[in-house]
Amino acid sequence: MNGISFGQYYPADSPIHHLDARIKIILSVVFIAAVFFVKSYFGYLVTLLFLASVIGMSRVPLSVVFKTVKAVLFLIIFTFVLNLFLIDEGRILWSLWIFDITDQAVHYAIMMALRLFLLITGTTLLTLTTTPMDLTDGIESLMSPLKIIKFPVHDVALIMSIALRFIPTLIEETNKIMNAQKARGASFDHGGLFKRAKALLPVLIPLFVSSIRRADELALAMDARCYNASPNRTRRKVLKIGGRDIAALFIAAAYFTLILLDRYFFLSAVDRLFFGLF
Repeated sequence: MNGISFGQYYPADSPIHHLDARIKIILSVVFIAAVFFVKSYFGYLVTLLFLASVIGMSRVPLSVVFKTVKAVLFLIIFTFVLNLFLIDEGRILWSLWIFDITDQAVHYAIMMALRLFLLITGTTLLTLTTTPMDLTDGIESLMSPLKIIKFPVHDVALIMSIALRFIPTLIEETNKIMNAQKARGASFDHGGLFKRAKALLPVLIPLFVSSIRRADELALAMDARCYNASPNRTRRKVLKIGGRDIAALFIAAAYFTLILLDRYFFLSAVDRLFFGLF
């Protein structure tokens, strides 16, 4: 887990980094929604090309972007294998004992694996190109209409930002505790599933205590600096939407429209024309 880049910010001088935080949050939501609307290989190809172009413009190295994907690669492979054996519709391609692998199962397994890959990569790119403070201000600005019903918008935005910020910190803390336990003779790589789960107890308890202590120290530090969430609080950096942000919205709208057209109008035709795999 020490390779996870989710929650970390990668500084770079790129058009994606300079976009307004609110626009990047909206684009991320649009991208996530579009991924769930994709039902064809052509749609996934368009989504991959769209994501690749955004990564290229962000100037974030692929090794940094795919660190999180590498960390959850087991989950993607497990989802792929699980779908192979859970779906029994379609033409049987291969039989193993009581299990039958069909063409529809292979099709659905590939779709689910691609969906997980795209979702993880797209959401990771948001945190890599947006600082925690900008992310907090963007979330607060988008949720500002909820202030009418007395909803604590700033508090919720701050909590979400801190949670994202401390993901890599907690991972680093976990690695330190595991290394300390290994130095004392603990083993986390041997035995069955239950034995490995039981071996994690000496890690989870210190991690839980450390998280509580870190949260208390953060609260004291904020209080010592007279931090408060009053309505009159000013910001050093004021969010402004410019021409670049509007252009990004139009591009995202065009991409989402293409995905909807592919799903509801020419889904079968495009798949038969370009991806007649089954």
